[in-house]
Amino acid sequence: MNIQSVGVVGAGQMGNGIAHVMSLAGYDVMLSDVSADALTKAIEIMTGNMDRQVSREKITASERDSALARITTTQTLSELGQCDLIIESATERETVKQAIFEDLLPHLKPETILTSNTSSISITRLASRTDRPEKFMGFHFMNPVPVMQLVELIRGIATDEQTFNACKQVVDRLNKTAASAEDFPAFIVNRILMPMINEAVYTLYEGVGNVKSIDDSMKLGANHPMGPLELADFIGLDTCLAIMNVLHDGLADTKYRPCPLLTKYVEAGWLGRKTQRGFYDYRGDVPVPTR
Repeated sequence: MNIQSVGVVGAGQMGNGIAHVMSLAGYDVMLSDVSADALTKAIEIMTGNMDRQVSREKITASERDSALARITTTQTLSELGQCDLIIESATERETVKQAIFEDLLPHLKPETILTSNTSSISITRLASRTDRPEKFMGFHFMNPVPVMQLVELIRGIATDEQTFNACKQVVDRLNKTAASAEDFPAFIVNRILMPMINEAVYTLYEGVGNVKSIDDSMKLGANHPMGPLELADFIGLDTCLAIMNVLHDGLADTKYRPCPLLTKYVEAGWLGRKTQRGFYDYRGDVPVPTR
């Protein structure tokens, strides 16, 4: 299938990043969100990020202008119906994603490929709620999308080879690297990464070290570019908790039990950078550990 137009559902951090790279690669992009403010903010973020790319000579001003011109926005899901490829990038809650796909289905072309940017939820289960499980797969970008090189491609049990190959060609056109993952909870990256973050939270919970000592130990002792608690704040603690719950429920192993402290932070609304508080407090000039 020759993919020329891409619909992106959700204008948050991941959605606007996906729209950014797709437009720069020459695709016509329609970005959808229920919130007009979110769409306005997404355009502002993409413009600012592309301006930085121009200043660093990663792209030209002409490439920036052409990419931004290829992006349209809508609050109406049905307008995405004529897109060749749709990437759902809504919040990491299965009921929300299912509702989006159900709303989209009556408006799609028969050949449209449906994908989800989910970081943990079963692709097979999501696909089973649509009319095209053979044209449905996981299309998992890493955050921040314009910077990170990897894209996980996840086949559901019914995904056909033509659909996989079409999505692989999109990844190649983005100059990113595809990793093929099987449809097991959290796939590859988060199956390994999230238990490490959860263990770091347990290390804090049990008083083995404070926030700074845990992050400094992993940065200086394991050469990680970010400490695990700093990274959790960047990802979003609600997302980390959701993925750990998927792992715990899907694999039925107590080693994936979310740390009670992670749950407490989420219940408090301390979700990391996006709420200005998590394992660090970001309301001042310099992030300050909260424990």
